[in-house]
Amino acid sequence: MLNVENIEAGYGDHTVLRGVSFDLQPGELLAIIGPNGSGKSTLIRALSGVLPLLAGSIRVDGRNISQIHDQDRARLIAVVPQARNLPSAFTAREVVALGRTPHLNWLGQLSQSDEVIIDEAMRQTNTAAFANSLANELSGGEQQRLLLARALVQQTPVLLMDEPTTHLDLQFQYGLMQHIHSLAHPPSAKQAARAVLIGLHDLNLAYAYADKVAMLVCGKITHFGSPEEVLQPGILSEIYNVPMVQLKDPNNGKVAFLPK
Repeated sequence: MLNVENIEAGYGDHTVLRGVSFDLQPGELLAIIGPNGSGKSTLIRALSGVLPLLAGSIRVDGRNISQIHDQDRARLIAVVPQARNLPSAFTAREVVALGRTPHLNWLGQLSQSDEVIIDEAMRQTNTAAFANSLANELSGGEQQRLLLARALVQQTPVLLMDEPTTHLDLQFQYGLMQHIHSLAHPPSAKQAARAVLIGLHDLNLAYAYADKVAMLVCGKITHFGSPEEVLQPGILSEIYNVPMVQLKDPNNGKVAFLPK
């Protein structure tokens, strides 16, 4: 379980997050939504342990992440950042292999089982076709899928994702979200359910795939609950300062949110 208790975080003298608290269980996908500048990326940086806290605590399975070694933390929490230029000297497969670093033996060598895990992650994310291509020559969407594959091979109980659908076309957006949903809700009882937190701009993706939604505004969580509870036209209109309407398909019941 990911337990976040009354955390504050920021940069220099500027405090971004104020009194943020929530719990996230294995088998749950939590979408963090909110206007630009609300603190979504800062929250993910704080949860990953990259950004030190000013107050509060973050625990995974009862372990305070600020009090454990970086390698141990990397076995508990994996992060998918927004796509960016990747190292020019690395192939796509080498980038994914970096995710196995916390699990390597004392010689720092990949085992046969590590290789199998890498191959499977690249298959799941449709990145195997360009495994030998230089990572920095890939498109933004291909790099984004590569970063997901790198996080998957860490095999952590908690997965944090910062706008993973950025740079992806519609086909890959929904394909990726379906795969992310399956990480929290695996189809087989043999696979461990993960606690997945994802920062999103797209309200429709949040409604369709999240189990819980947290509305982050000016560094504070103003609403927290199911998609039906949080993603209401009145709440969205007030937060985004744009009149919003909810449309429902009479044939399949699917919901979409649009500016009025």
